[in-house]
Amino acid sequence: MNALPEPAASPGDRAGPPRASALPPPAERGATIIPDKVVGRIAAEAGRVAQRHRAAIPPDRVPGAAPSASVASHAGAVRLRLAVDLPYPTDLARVCEQIQHDVADRVAQLTGMRVDEVTLTIRRLVTAPNPGRRRVR
Repeated sequence: MNALPEPAASPGDRAGPPRASALPPPAERGATIIPDKVVGRIAAEAGRVAQRHRAAIPPDRVPGAAPSASVASHAGAVRLRLAVDLPYPTDLARVCEQIQHDVADRVAQLTGMRVDEVTLTIRRLVTAPNPGRRRVR
């Protein structure tokens, strides 16, 4: 009989996941720490997306209207401060509430942190240019 040799098993081919007893207890494994700067960038991007969906900023005004964010974190919870531009006229209270909710949900989803507060500051109100309306000089 002419038997072919079995191929050598690579470490990735070994059967099954490592045994639970091989891992140290969860408290000794460490923790993932997300710096405030990273959480701030996530919040600013979430604010930009929420701003675009919730407040119809005129397309010609969007490049200068990027939200800015700052973060204070403590023990797995964060407080966010977000500054945005919003269109005028609009229902500012409703739009602000929606943006706060959207940003809090997205930051919590991406970081796993609890968002205790989102403080929203309206940096400026953006008006749409109206070609039929002229300013008197």
